[in-house]
Amino acid sequence: MVKFRSLFTAVVAGVAALAGTAKAQTTAPNAAYVNAPVMQRIPDAPKPGAGHCGLFETCASTKIGLGRGDFMIRLSGVGVLPQDRDSKAWLTAPGLGLNHLPLNNTHLSTTNQAMPELTVEYFITDNLSVDLIATSTRHEVAALGSDVPSLGGPRKLDVGSAWVLPPTLTFAWHFRPHKRFNPYVGVGATAMWFHNMNGNRGSALGLTKLNAGFTGGPSVNVGFDYQIVGNWFFNADVKQMFVRMHAWVENPAESLKVKAHESLDPTVVSAGIAYRF
Repeated sequence: MVKFRSLFTAVVAGVAALAGTAKAQTTAPNAAYVNAPVMQRIPDAPKPGAGHCGLFETCASTKIGLGRGDFMIRLSGVGVLPQDRDSKAWLTAPGLGLNHLPLNNTHLSTTNQAMPELTVEYFITDNLSVDLIATSTRHEVAALGSDVPSLGGPRKLDVGSAWVLPPTLTFAWHFRPHKRFNPYVGVGATAMWFHNMNGNRGSALGLTKLNAGFTGGPSVNVGFDYQIVGNWFFNADVKQMFVRMHAWVENPAESLKVKAHESLDPTVVSAGIAYRF
């Protein structure tokens, strides 16, 4: 009986020893894993240019078309084409007893001209914008007709030249806001100043002093904007101005004067590039 108890005690002790060894082997690796430092993932470096939209790029953040709050500056090439409608001229020579003598067969002719033009435009609403153009062009003026020879010259008499500054304020209605192609029509007003006027020094009868009065009138226009890339737009525009000019040419002694009224009515054609801010 004693021997059986000793044997049973030895077996129990051996089983306990084996169980303790197995537990140590299974828990030790887990403890080491829990106490190990955590490895964190390093984020990828940003690609060059990520998040930046270039000046000549259309990106996800680029607004398509034009609308309320947009401000634009446009540089165009412009052609000014005077129509010279309804010319009337009179001759005044007090020494000869002539006062406001009609020259019924004489009219004025003004040359065409091309120059750069600067325009600023602001969109009051998605459809309505206001713009102001500024340019200055130089034109030659001549008198034509059968009355001209009686003034001592040929059928065409060079009168002189003048620079014209015609700032024009226009309100335009845009039909397709927030679209790449956006046509419009507009109405406005033109003020016209004449400066740097020079008479023809070789003019018959010494008519070398040229002058013109300030004038102005309404205007209408039609055109379109097209978004090329990013905030860059192409613009084409045609304006018709209705302006009546008052001018006169005289000799230095002011003893002989020819005065003219004319519906200058220039057609202004332009095309250029605009940038939206």
